[in-house]
Amino acid sequence: MMAINNPYQAYQQNAVSTATPGELTLMLYNGALKFMRLAKKGMEEKNLELKNTNLIKAQKIIQELMVTLNTDLEVSKSMLSMYDYMNRRLIEANIKNDSEIIAEVEALMTEFRDTWKQVIQTNRQQAFTQGGQA
Repeated sequence: MMAINNPYQAYQQNAVSTATPGELTLMLYNGALKFMRLAKKGMEEKNLELKNTNLIKAQKIIQELMVTLNTDLEVSKSMLSMYDYMNRRLIEANIKNDSEIIAEVEALMTEFRDTWKQVIQTNRQQAFTQGGQA
């Protein structure tokens, strides 16, 4: 068992274990965006491993988002097809070595992330004004 010497890592693990489901989703969005940026950097630098590894990481996050969607909600059906689309586009980006496709998925993911951020903030404000705990 390795001791955690890295304070950032310790913070990160703590942040994940104390995060609400909404915050976890936000972390997933941010993670996917970070991996897409790294994949584009890999393409620019002709570093196939950097590109491939990070596109696969971004796809795994999208797949995780698909699995954890609450399918009881009507909006989930359109989100599911959007995630599916993003996932397929990233596969295509990898095969065609096309950073423009990544940029397209990045833009979609950023919209999702920003909307989700608003939802979390609104929920927090409501919980606060109702005297409950966020």
